[in-house]
Amino acid sequence: MTENHDSRSLATLVSDLAQQVTTLLQTEGKLLRAEMSEKLSKAGAGAVEIVGGAICLLAALVVLLQALVIALANVGLGPGWSSLLVGIVVAALGAILMRSGIASMAPSELTPDRTQDQLKRDVRVIKEQIR
Repeated sequence: MTENHDSRSLATLVSDLAQQVTTLLQTEGKLLRAEMSEKLSKAGAGAVEIVGGAICLLAALVVLLQALVIALANVGLGPGWSSLLVGIVVAALGAILMRSGIASMAPSELTPDRTQDQLKRDVRVIKEQIR
């Protein structure tokens, strides 16, 4: 068997380990900041979709109310049913935008998954290096 002897002293090894852990933590901090920025940007886009959905739903309400008034006034199909159809389509679009925006803002979408995984791997490597 060939033994591999390291000529570095224990103090040097500990110092190198401390320096490498510090560098690793700084790198992980940068990764965390980048990932959180990405997640916040995604949440902002979700908020814009929610606002868009709310505007569409408000417009749909106005159109649907207008359609109801026209339908009741005319009773025999015509412009009212056309307004009703448009109102239903706008309401469906608004509901889709709202659902998409709410899903984008879910807490599970905002967690820094990649950073958590990397930190777990780093902890394993550090434990192996200490052995």
